[in-house]
Amino acid sequence: MQDYREPHDKEYTAEELHRERKYGMFWYSWLWHILRPVALFLCVVVVVSGVVLAGWNWINRSFFAPVDANDHNLVEFSIASGSSLTRVANNLEEKGLIHNRTVFKYYADFMGYGQKIQAGDYKVSKAMSMHEIMDLLTTGDGNPLTRNITIIPGWTAVDIAAYLKNEGIIENEELFLTLCRDGKNFSAYYYVQDVLSGGNAHQRLYVLEGYLSPNTYEIYSDATEDEIIRKLLGQTEAVYPDSYHERAEALGMTMDQVITLASMIEKEAKTGDFARVSAVFHNRLGKNMTLGSDVTIKYASGVKRMSLTNEDLNINTPFNTYKYKGLPPGPICAPSPDAIYAALYPDEQFIRDGYLYFCSKDPRSGELYFSRTLEEHENAVRTYAPLWQAWDREQGL
Repeated sequence: MQDYREPHDKEYTAEELHRERKYGMFWYSWLWHILRPVALFLCVVVVVSGVVLAGWNWINRSFFAPVDANDHNLVEFSIASGSSLTRVANNLEEKGLIHNRTVFKYYADFMGYGQKIQAGDYKVSKAMSMHEIMDLLTTGDGNPLTRNITIIPGWTAVDIAAYLKNEGIIENEELFLTLCRDGKNFSAYYYVQDVLSGGNAHQRLYVLEGYLSPNTYEIYSDATEDEIIRKLLGQTEAVYPDSYHERAEALGMTMDQVITLASMIEKEAKTGDFARVSAVFHNRLGKNMTLGSDVTIKYASGVKRMSLTNEDLNINTPFNTYKYKGLPPGPICAPSPDAIYAALYPDEQFIRDGYLYFCSKDPRSGELYFSRTLEEHENAVRTYAPLWQAWDREQGL
């Protein structure tokens, strides 16, 4: 009959059993030879991993983890503008917010945080990790470090002070105006020194009037009145290059006289008429006439009306250019670069044609009417004066 027994039921001879045992021991030996180093390696890995993990846990607890994970009380922490990373690290350690300032500094440098930390006022707790603190200090406190201010041509020192106060940049206009009135803190600027030593500084309302150059500036949010003034004064050199000094000398004028004339031009006309108004003033100065400028009286008296009364015209002030010949003691506002240029380069055709007068045609458009003779000018005044009076009424003046 056929044998249906399974292979494991096979009966082996003694020789076959010996050969199979020998073959099995060979494979066992070979397999152990392979697995033994792997097992040893795995044991070493486990041991080393345990040591590394224990070491990392110690390092993390000692340097990176929160100083006190249970202390969520917020601590005020400030970074002043220009503070170094070393100073920030020192201050954090002094307040007990980090474990070690040296580790903080080198870790910040390694992670690229060193150049990203921003000045500001922060709320930090001891429950924050070192990495969380770094993240916070690089995002800023929500208060900008810098901001822009825009000084408009034609503004006076008083206008500028009011603007800075309204923008929340300064707390009180008086300190700003006191610095502008005296000017002595800024005598290092040669044009301010010229004013202070010129003999008529005492006649001015503000020594720095006219030199707070109009422009848009970027300033620090915590800038002081002194710093803001220096920023504005510094721009004056940029808008008054050496070539202007040469031109002024050719005209027989000082820089201060040019700035003064430019400030009058700024107040009297729109940009398109600057050179023509300048020509009228130059012609009158050349004939030793009074300049007869309403804007100088308005500056000294504070009057806003277009139509000036006889009382206004007779005000006793060195800024009354109806009463006193020549230029007023100083500028009456901050002139634009265009007005300064016009003061130096009046309209040559108007100079040759001898224009001596102008008046406003339309208060809304700012258009001017120019005349050569007094008779022509008086006719123009009679024609346009009703428009000035209507304008004053509309403005509640």
